[in-house]
Amino acid sequence: MPGGRLTQQERQQIALGLADGLAYAEIARRLERPTSTVTREVMRNGGPAGYRADLAHRATERRTHRRRKAAPRGAQAPAQAHGRDAEAVREYEETYTTVMMQSGMPKMMSRVMACLTITDSGSLTASELVEHLQVSPASISKAITFLEGQGFVRRQRDERRRERYVVDDDIWYESMLASARSLTQVVETSRQGVGVLGPGTPAGARLENVARFLDFVAESMLRAAEQARDILHTKPEEPRNDTTDPDQPPR
Repeated sequence: MPGGRLTQQERQQIALGLADGLAYAEIARRLERPTSTVTREVMRNGGPAGYRADLAHRATERRTHRRRKAAPRGAQAPAQAHGRDAEAVREYEETYTTVMMQSGMPKMMSRVMACLTITDSGSLTASELVEHLQVSPASISKAITFLEGQGFVRRQRDERRRERYVVDDDIWYESMLASARSLTQVVETSRQGVGVLGPGTPAGARLENVARFLDFVAESMLRAAEQARDILHTKPEEPRNDTTDPDQPPR
């Protein structure tokens, strides 16, 4: 399976595959590339409807040039904790960003979400996000406002009174609650429409069905979120004491 960056010819094959309505997995199979590589390439260069091979190739060259210009000659990637491979972490961050974009989250918000999620601390300041993502403070502020409104991020002050943006074990729980509240609003509005349009009319019946369906879904989401929060939480492993005899059972 080929490795390295996509070639211009491969990008042209991706564009042809998209024009033919092929799925990402099929395009990747024909290129002998991972599906995530094709997905990330398309999503960061205009999406399925806006992807252009020549524009994508030039954009990649510009990004590569900026990275080389920003890094001092002979500089190495910063050491990763826990013996992680720096390049693998970077690739995973891009993959996570792509998945968030596919779920409907805007690009900058997806980048911030991915950046916060893969940190061990689960929190970063605005300046740290600016430095890591190489974007403006205004872009970070806008992204954080969006993510906070969706329940994905919360703010807190550290010991130096700096504002930090935090993702923790409850982010998806809080996001599910926000989604359920949004569905509840749709349910209430749909039922108002039943009264306006008449329960015996086709439009009224349609809105009643929408209300019943979404009411059931919202209630199920809340119940599942509560159960998952209680029983599925995983904690990081405690560091092992090397002086302990591995053959001796724990006390």
